[in-house]
Amino acid sequence: MARFVRWYGSGPLHLLALLASFALTGYAMVRLFAVRPPEVAVWFIGAAILHDLILLPLYSLADLSALSVLRHRAADAPTVPWINYLRVPAFLSGVLLLVWFPLVFRLAVPYPGDTGLSDNVYLGRWLVITGVLFAASAVAFALRLRGTRRVDRGDGSPPAPGHGATP
Repeated sequence: MARFVRWYGSGPLHLLALLASFALTGYAMVRLFAVRPPEVAVWFIGAAILHDLILLPLYSLADLSALSVLRHRAADAPTVPWINYLRVPAFLSGVLLLVWFPLVFRLAVPYPGDTGLSDNVYLGRWLVITGVLFAASAVAFALRLRGTRRVDRGDGSPPAPGHGATP
């Protein structure tokens, strides 16, 4: 097993999951290309161009900006990898916006008739979902930070009155 991990770089379960995902992707591509080959090819090329030339520089710039603005912290503060608590909700909110932007920005004419909902609700719901994602991430970060501070003190007991966070 150690020889395989040294050769491949990860365990066999990773290789199996990777092969399964490639098989599923291949199956989906065969099925899609059988129905509408030109449209699928244009969609793939457009998605690659959109991601590589527009989205990747934008979210890399946003990530570097967040790192540079928020990197200054107190010297005695515990080191918790905080950036992922910002990246994950931003990514999920961005994916939701990317998928549902015609409805969020009221650009889709046929959808209100199909869903039975007015197109006024989608922007508010996306904003609420985004807020909930960031709030849940902030709570998870606070819990992680609190656990790290307890471990840093070494005893696992709550702080003495007047010191640190209140229970």
